[in-house]
Amino acid sequence: MSINKQKKSSPLYIKVHENDNVAIVVNEGGLSKDTIFPCGLKLIDDVPQGHKVSLTSLSIGEPIIRYGEIIGYAREPLQKGSRIRESAVSLPVPPTLAELIQESPKTEEMKPLNGYTFLGYENNDGSVGTKNILGITTSVQCVVGVLDYAVERVKKELLPHYPNVDDVVALNHNYGCGVAIDAADAAIPIRTVQNLMKHPNFGGEVMVVGLGCEKLTTGRLLSNDDKRDVVLLQEEQGFHGMLETIMKMAEEKLKRLNKRERTLCSLSNLVVGLQCGGSDAFSGVTANPAVGYAADLLVRAGATVFFSEVTEVRDAVHLLTPRAANEDVQRKLVKEMEWYDRYLERGKADRSANPSPGNKKGGLTNVVEKALGSIVKSGRSPIVDVLAPGEKATKKGLHYAATPASDFVCGTLQLASGMNLHVFTTGRGTPYGLAMAPVIKVSTRNALKEQWHDLIDINAGEIATGNATIEDVGTELFHYMIDVASGKKKTWADYWKLHNDLCLFNPAPLT
Repeated sequence: MSINKQKKSSPLYIKVHENDNVAIVVNEGGLSKDTIFPCGLKLIDDVPQGHKVSLTSLSIGEPIIRYGEIIGYAREPLQKGSRIRESAVSLPVPPTLAELIQESPKTEEMKPLNGYTFLGYENNDGSVGTKNILGITTSVQCVVGVLDYAVERVKKELLPHYPNVDDVVALNHNYGCGVAIDAADAAIPIRTVQNLMKHPNFGGEVMVVGLGCEKLTTGRLLSNDDKRDVVLLQEEQGFHGMLETIMKMAEEKLKRLNKRERTLCSLSNLVVGLQCGGSDAFSGVTANPAVGYAADLLVRAGATVFFSEVTEVRDAVHLLTPRAANEDVQRKLVKEMEWYDRYLERGKADRSANPSPGNKKGGLTNVVEKALGSIVKSGRSPIVDVLAPGEKATKKGLHYAATPASDFVCGTLQLASGMNLHVFTTGRGTPYGLAMAPVIKVSTRNALKEQWHDLIDINAGEIATGNATIEDVGTELFHYMIDVASGKKKTWADYWKLHNDLCLFNPAPLT
């Protein structure tokens, strides 16, 4: 990556790869027509911050190259120094999945990083929590109003007596009834709920509140259908009877959770989910590469790392299959891409539905450019496994956890896969947070950190101006993750208690 600059007040652009014929403008507020860069390039258009300028003249049909990859083709002649607008770029054909399988792929060896630890909550099943939470699972949306009322009372009347418990969280969702419960794709929301209720931050304490007539029965959720962990509202005497039963069971769980204490644990017990939302053109050159550097450090230390978002991987999957640990992992990755292609086709949607208007305002032209910037969150480590949506991880190392690109759905599915710490990069800004696990927010631009000084935890914007390196910010993030996982530091999302609702992925029919 090269940053064309003289001094801080000079016009700046970033060219990521030596073969790129476009670059993005760094200066806050953008640059006006006739601006001349130190290299001699002259703008013939006004170019907003993060938007692309052509470094050469391009004829109709010529490839537009960023990250060393073709992100589109010129629909019209483009002069050197012109702004590259979305309307001037045609979307390239996505990589053909069948051609991506290689025999015996060779992956890069990563030198182990030994001796790193954090203070976590050890569980009987071998998992480790970063928080100590009472999680109460709903089996159907019908009970949410009653449970929310009960949880507020538990927090007010009971939780102060159990200081070692961080929070009480209701796992509310819109599934459970009025659904094709035996449809093939129903396996996705069902296993998601099953795995959420066993999250490592819940300390092995299971509590389910159901109605009594729903399709998602407690027998489908609990392997032993243990009624001691279940409250069915249709079996209770009135509203006050419901509250009394819920609060009584909650207090029994709180007593046991209150005995949990943080102990010194190997960093190999950390499970980190990586995600980006409100992305912009800086995401792929500042925050995401820094996260990728930190991800490699985590993998070298034995931890588990997820990256996700199918539509933000699909157009760059040809760069990922060579990193698969073996041919089986390659096939699993291709299988998830194929499944999602069919899923989009059923909805008569295509990949042009991503990016969002905000992404485009931040300089991202199309999903190809977005995907190339998104996958760098994964670093350079070998991909050891691929998880279907909501599937639990069983290996250490870097995983591709297949999810939609929706922030809320992706976060929910990564939690179900066992994530106990979340890293979220953003360029446009979002107050997104999760109640079940800490969320570290990383900004792509200095301006966002300055604007949202009390929402952004780590600023990667200094990379764009040349005042910090990817390694600097990645190392800072690595150590910050350890402190947050240990309870020594609190993210802004947790400080303000900014927690988004869980959002299940249900591709099965509603009835």
